[in-house]
Amino acid sequence: MKDCLFCNLDLEPTQTIILSNEHCRFLQLEQVNEKGIPLEGSGVIVPKLHRETPFDLTPEEWNATYTLLQDVKKYLDEKYNPQGYNLGWNCGAVGGQHIFHSHFHVLPRYDDETLAGKGIRYMFKGSNNRRKNRALL
Repeated sequence: MKDCLFCNLDLEPTQTIILSNEHCRFLQLEQVNEKGIPLEGSGVIVPKLHRETPFDLTPEEWNATYTLLQDVKKYLDEKYNPQGYNLGWNCGAVGGQHIFHSHFHVLPRYDDETLAGKGIRYMFKGSNNRRKNRALL
């Protein structure tokens, strides 16, 4: 996986390991430290070994992700003081995955955002996301 940004961290020079454990890391890009940007404080938890989606994680990697998430929340609460969070994985190209190494998004949310109160389902519920009618076979 020589082209994978999460297997070869030096491919993205603005990426920093903030926290880690035996099986996974929490990474942030430098720009998330800028106050007031939409993704202030955000980052991803990635397994150290290449796994394409969360469906490929081992039970140990799942447990390590949970454990690291608790540490990440404490770190983000202290450093950024968000009022909420969105958490999630994108799986497969249709699901919005662009880097095919499993990565769990941890997105702090703030009460002064334009979209405060809008959760991850917000974009799916809009009328502009209607599926095309498919003829029954």
